[in-house]
Amino acid sequence: MEVSLTALVYRHRWLWIRMPIAVLALVIFALLWIRTFPLPPARLVFSAGLPDGAYHQHARRYAEEFARHGIAVEILESDGSALNLERLAAVPAQADLALVQGGFGWSSPIDDSASVARVQSLGNMDVEAVWLFSRVAGLHSLSQLKGQRLAAGPTGSGHRALAQRLLRPYRIRPDDIRWSPLTGAAAATALRNGEIDSVLMVASPSSPAVRALLEGSGQLPIGLSQIRKVALNHNFLEPRLLAQDALGDGKPARDTTVLTTPTHLLVRVDLHPSLKRLAARVATEVHGGEGVFHRAGDFPALRVSDFPGSIEARQTYAGLADPLHRWLPFWWAEIVFRLLVVGLPVLIGAWLLWRAVPAWLRWRLNRQIAQTYGELRFIEDDLNSSGLSPLEFHRVSTRLAAIEQSLDRIRLPEDLLQRQYQLHQHIGFVRRRLERMRGR
Repeated sequence: MEVSLTALVYRHRWLWIRMPIAVLALVIFALLWIRTFPLPPARLVFSAGLPDGAYHQHARRYAEEFARHGIAVEILESDGSALNLERLAAVPAQADLALVQGGFGWSSPIDDSASVARVQSLGNMDVEAVWLFSRVAGLHSLSQLKGQRLAAGPTGSGHRALAQRLLRPYRIRPDDIRWSPLTGAAAATALRNGEIDSVLMVASPSSPAVRALLEGSGQLPIGLSQIRKVALNHNFLEPRLLAQDALGDGKPARDTTVLTTPTHLLVRVDLHPSLKRLAARVATEVHGGEGVFHRAGDFPALRVSDFPGSIEARQTYAGLADPLHRWLPFWWAEIVFRLLVVGLPVLIGAWLLWRAVPAWLRWRLNRQIAQTYGELRFIEDDLNSSGLSPLEFHRVSTRLAAIEQSLDRIRLPEDLLQRQYQLHQHIGFVRRRLERMRGR
């Protein structure tokens, strides 16, 4: 019965062996593709700043570069770094990427380990300066801001948080300042109209807000005294030289030392690794040029940060990214990677089973035929012995009939029918010999 079942399965091996193997391979491939190596999403959410800010400008450039790789980017406006970080650290996340000013882990109310653990840095992308513009003559120290109408962005913004942080060593409480939520072009207009006394903001020199303050108000950035002491008290700040005419003719009129802080590109920690690598590549395109405070190629750079660095970004900047992404478009590289990592092993395993299972069944059938030949050999040995009794003749005849009946019940496949036919011939030969010996 077992041999008959083996012969039946082997005879219909395409239906009962190879088709199930193919279906099983497809199921395993699909499960591994979907669960273990899913394709990255084709849409990202970028939390930027105000429409007239540098962050929003950068976000638009990111959207353009990502679009070249088949990734759509939705840009969300925000009041600044605080909201950007909130969106990244939210559960579930409300954004995938965001730009956050340096030192925000110290100067922001969002400074808990749970938030930081849900965020990674793709590196420093730019240098932002702490700009101070004022209508007050002779202003040279932050201590002179006490009692002034100061525009430092809305409550919770990075500008406001940093301003309060910088004023604290001068024993200036938040209530000692008449805060204005204005920033950017609106702050420039208010300064020009005399509605506020000073503007303090953190922005890139290329920011439209800085340009508006320089052009619209006719003011120049103020160089603060004791700037090195301020930087030493805040390790996320660094004094840098703003060279004469760096921002245009006579802007500034002389070399001025300003406080600067890096800009971080942050991603949520569970963002797809391929998108982190792609974001790092895009960051190189967006931020790789020269600026007022840096040379071309200085950014992106993974340096000391409030947030843990992404291993994918380190690999990309070190030139260790997947070579497929260097040779192929993004989506083709993703598909080819899965075909190699998932499809190739599954295909090899299916091919081995495809060949091995039928071969094993054929071996079992051949072994059964060989065993039958072995039994015939034992019968021939018995016939060669002299002096067989009638009882022994009956036993041999019964054994021979049982072998023949067992062979008739096996429906062997066509490629084994020749051996079955030969075995029938041998059985007939032994039977005729047995009959001749009985007739003596």
